[in-house]
Amino acid sequence: MNLAPGGQEASFNLRIDPVKLWHFDEPNVYRMQVDLLDAKGNLLDSITDNFGARTVEIKDRKLYLNGEPVRLTGMARHEESPWEGLAETRGTMLYDYNDMKHLQMTLTRPVHYPQHPYILDYCDRNGILLIPEIPMWQFSEKQMSDPKVIELAQHMMKEMVEQNYNHPSIFAWSVCNESATDTPSGKAYFKTMYDFIKQLDPDRYVTYADDRIAFVDNPQENSASLADFIMWNEYFGAWHGPTSELPAVFERIKRNYPTKMVIVSEFGTPGVFARDSKTADKLRSQVFREQLELIGKQDWIAGALMWCYQDYRSHRNLWPGETAGYVDHGVVDENRQRRPSYSVWQQLNSPAHVSVEWQYNPAHQPIGFHATIERRGPDEIPSYILRNYRMDWELRDDDNTLVASGTKPLPDVGPPQTLEASWQPAKSKSLRLRLRLYRPTGFVAAEKTLDWWDPRAGGLNVEEMKRQGVPVPE
Repeated sequence: MNLAPGGQEASFNLRIDPVKLWHFDEPNVYRMQVDLLDAKGNLLDSITDNFGARTVEIKDRKLYLNGEPVRLTGMARHEESPWEGLAETRGTMLYDYNDMKHLQMTLTRPVHYPQHPYILDYCDRNGILLIPEIPMWQFSEKQMSDPKVIELAQHMMKEMVEQNYNHPSIFAWSVCNESATDTPSGKAYFKTMYDFIKQLDPDRYVTYADDRIAFVDNPQENSASLADFIMWNEYFGAWHGPTSELPAVFERIKRNYPTKMVIVSEFGTPGVFARDSKTADKLRSQVFREQLELIGKQDWIAGALMWCYQDYRSHRNLWPGETAGYVDHGVVDENRQRRPSYSVWQQLNSPAHVSVEWQYNPAHQPIGFHATIERRGPDEIPSYILRNYRMDWELRDDDNTLVASGTKPLPDVGPPQTLEASWQPAKSKSLRLRLRLYRPTGFVAAEKTLDWWDPRAGGLNVEEMKRQGVPVPE
């Protein structure tokens, strides 16, 4: 394509036929490179960028990706570590995001500020839907009515949209977090930002994170009435009251905003609600178990995001006037050491239910297994169609020697599917069977382990103890 002398713009049409759609389980990404050459063919400038093809729609208070309903989960993460502070290297970003993918993350509002280009590229290539946000956190009504604040917010948003427009992982923009959006000036701020963003990017959704929606008396006075969908920072079980109040709050939000889809943009438990970090993590695990089950029953809630992946430093800690130390809020600590809540979250967010049991010979030796695999139902969260997954299994003895193994492709996991295998009795005092369900992207979506000991070898036969009603030691 030739650019006329003095010209500054050129347009052309690009057709990809057939196009491969982007999906969090099949993140097909295209890359375009444009070179600017002079009349002699010398390179003057060059730019490359990712893009992808997908549809994201909100219909009847539900989220659709490429025409299919999805209910997604994930978490937030601060750009912070003891070894690098806020100046992260790609190694830390890669480690953390790989770990969050192992925690089944398919959706995130990353945190309260724009993300490094490497993270956006990672989400494109590894399948994470994004709702980026500009850094407006806990702004007052006075601040939100300040023309300088509005001008700066628009400047930041314009930069973020123009720089990141082509990323297929981004499906919405967020304009603030936990601010005075239930006041006249706050609502005016949101309307101004909403109209401004729609001029820049008319096809993506616009929202914000609201921590007051459960307590607003008149829904029309709140900015949530104007948002394309609602993001709700929900801290029942902590700041907002006991978890037992959630069912009534669900009904209130459902009644007040009858046409709005909701994503729970934050929930979890900080350490300040327990006497020590260990006790806090037990409380955190309890909140995960109780609230994901409750959220799953609300079909108008399309996503749930846990706060937060790791403990982090903040310019202020959670108690008034406290500035030292780390905010205890993560399933891993600041050094990325996993807490018990890590495994709880991982299991609760698996998109499939997997069960497995031994098959025995008359001597009560394992000679095979029977497993069932099914996707989570629409009244659970997460929940979505599983395509092109596979189940791998392996059996190892007490020396960790591989006894048997196998794999089964699963083109479409819907109703329960079965997986069976058998082998000759192994001459071993113990056996371990491990099954792993893999996503098309290679990340583990579910895992189950069975252990067996031969009681004649002096070991523990857990299955036999259970069968006889004998208490099994932990």
